[in-house]
Amino acid sequence: MSVSVFDLFSIGIGPSSSHTVGPMRAAGRFAAELGTRGLLDRVVRVRAELFGSLGATGHGHGSEDAVLLGLEGEDCETVDTDLGPVRAQLVRDTGRLRLAGRHELGFDVDTDLVLHRRRALPGHPNGMVFATWLDDDDPAGEPSVARTYYSVGGGFVLGDDGTGRPALAPDPTVVPFPFRSSAELLAHCDREGRSISAIMMANETARRPEREVRSGLLRIWQVMVDCVHHGCTTPGTLPGGLKVRRRAAELNRSLLAERSRFAHLTDPLAAMDWVTLWALAVNEENASGGRVVTAPTNGAAGIIPAVLHYAVNLVPGTGEDEIVEFLLTAGAIGAVYQQTGSISGAQVGCQGEVGTACSMAAAALAEVLGGTPRQVENAAEIGMEHHLGLTCDPVGGLVQIPCIERNAIGSVKAITAARLALRGDGEHTVSLDQVIKTMMETGADMKIKYKETSRGGLAVNIVEC
Repeated sequence: MSVSVFDLFSIGIGPSSSHTVGPMRAAGRFAAELGTRGLLDRVVRVRAELFGSLGATGHGHGSEDAVLLGLEGEDCETVDTDLGPVRAQLVRDTGRLRLAGRHELGFDVDTDLVLHRRRALPGHPNGMVFATWLDDDDPAGEPSVARTYYSVGGGFVLGDDGTGRPALAPDPTVVPFPFRSSAELLAHCDREGRSISAIMMANETARRPEREVRSGLLRIWQVMVDCVHHGCTTPGTLPGGLKVRRRAAELNRSLLAERSRFAHLTDPLAAMDWVTLWALAVNEENASGGRVVTAPTNGAAGIIPAVLHYAVNLVPGTGEDEIVEFLLTAGAIGAVYQQTGSISGAQVGCQGEVGTACSMAAAALAEVLGGTPRQVENAAEIGMEHHLGLTCDPVGGLVQIPCIERNAIGSVKAITAARLALRGDGEHTVSLDQVIKTMMETGADMKIKYKETSRGGLAVNIVEC
């Protein structure tokens, strides 16, 4: 299987890649199939069922709106983040749905969109079933068309292979340097005398011209920049009932005032305040349902933009070439996690989300700062090693507490990991592959209540207001 950097960095909406982006894509895929098969005009009823973590925390993660919009043919990259919730509410109020944006039919959200809070499908914690009845079906009988999908993290959606398990469809693209593990990636670097970003670029150009790879990555960077800017200039309170105050705008004003007023003074930790700001800005945007880049998930979307902002703003000589190298390196490390580990909080806890993002960002920064491939791999390993065992326990099922601050801390840890790795020669005891294996074993041992169900940890020890 070959994983593209554009699989790991996709433009979507908040607050969750697995609970918002994934369900929207699955619903859209189901609606599109009905259109392709010429069944759309015959549909008299559609039902969507969400299981496991999707059912347990879907309400707080915006899964219901995502399903409604997906069934109406909206795409997470282009959907209007302001009008989307309005349209979803209109479906609730009128009981009418525009399937694939063309065929209108009755839709009762209370009975046709079911969140099973205590039931899970065997294939994955984030399972969904979509069903359709046609005009000649018995309304009380079995549906004519039913599909099972799994949102496996980062917005990735897989169908069912017929045995109740996710059907993994390998990318058929033949790339010059295939790799699953970090050991295989480093072997390519050693044999070819190339950096990790150069190996990844060679694989990407098997899919599209280099100029398209560069322009695509720079577009992703621009979305990150826009997200940070919007987050830094938008005050207020986050939606969802916890009444969490947005802090990025106030922190931004404070840091700008200090920079202008005390420009002659030197605070050795001032850079970390800015990194914290950039991460908070992204994740407050995500929590409010704004436009973000899944990197590699929405719950961990602030780490890579924050660390890349650090490189662009505070590391001399960082321009477009370095931005591309940063994202390619992060993508290469993310591809190892995607193939040998997990980026799903519902499967392995937040170690798979914030931990993976920290690992990717640490590796990318190490490369931009001149690290060798083995130093880069060491930075990635450090970034994950010190997130092992991190639970996913969102209060109220919302991607707010502790998710937003975890991104800020994860960003600072990524920078520390990169700098620590660069102080060494690349030789270290624990490899990235070993720490990923440990992460998966830790996730398997973790109780389900700590894996994005809001039934353990902070989720049950914080009183909801």
